[in-house]
Amino acid sequence: MPAWTTRDIPDQRGRVALVTGANRGLGYFTACELARRGARVLLACRSSSRGREALRRLRAEVPDAEVEYRSLDLADLASVRACAEGLGVDRLDLLINNAGVGGLPPGRTADGFETHLGINHLGHFALTGLLLPLLLATPASRVVTVSSVMHFATGCGPADPRNSPRFYQRWLAYGRSKTANLLFTHELARRLSAVGTGTLAVAAHPGYADTGLPRTVGPNGPDFIDRLLALGSRFAAKPAEVGALPTLYAATHHGVRQGSYIGPGSLDHARPIPARRAPWARDDRRARVLWEESERLTGVRAGI
Repeated sequence: MPAWTTRDIPDQRGRVALVTGANRGLGYFTACELARRGARVLLACRSSSRGREALRRLRAEVPDAEVEYRSLDLADLASVRACAEGLGVDRLDLLINNAGVGGLPPGRTADGFETHLGINHLGHFALTGLLLPLLLATPASRVVTVSSVMHFATGCGPADPRNSPRFYQRWLAYGRSKTANLLFTHELARRLSAVGTGTLAVAAHPGYADTGLPRTVGPNGPDFIDRLLALGSRFAAKPAEVGALPTLYAATHHGVRQGSYIGPGSLDHARPIPARRAPWARDDRRARVLWEESERLTGVRAGI
């Protein structure tokens, strides 16, 4: 199979994309390539200074880029609502749920949720639900949510997203949030199919890439997983611009179908292809339960 590169991204002129976590890593390169192909791209970032610096860098790389900054803190549902309400566009072709954190010590979001699940899943769940009317009104729109192979490490028990710290393990917490991303995509795809809309819900993962994921070491210094990740990042991880290819493919390729999960096709990431997911990440009942619990916790009901 021939390689698929950013040169294969179709013309995006006239389309509007919102990319979360677009100031670094996968999000930045995703935003950059969409803008290079003519899309109007909104960079949704928590930090104003880093977001505006990303705008400066992107405009230097793509001088004719139509890019704008939007403030978004996924750890605070009030910020999520403010972003959605103040988006200032009359169409939304692509929502790229990219932002995330990993390997953090026990912590809580502004709304009391365990940090990984709160930011990586619940924040994006709320953002998607609030923007769904705009997405549904835009022909052939897509919601692309970035997951990870780390979802194979654990299922997702949605009954207590506030998550007691008694048995907390930070990389398992990250893996649980990545399972939640896939269950969310699974249920959103099912609901979109049921109402017969042209909007697609798909997911992607970067493979082993230098994603720019914010993370910290534990209070006792780096553990085995930290050391393994550091070693892998130094010698084996692909650069972020390569890791972003599955997301870009999921967002733009005409052959992507409802509920698809796209990942790198080989060790050299030469061509994105449908990726394997754990059985618990495509379980209908778990997906429905997580959706209903996420609605209750965020107060956002998508209405589909």
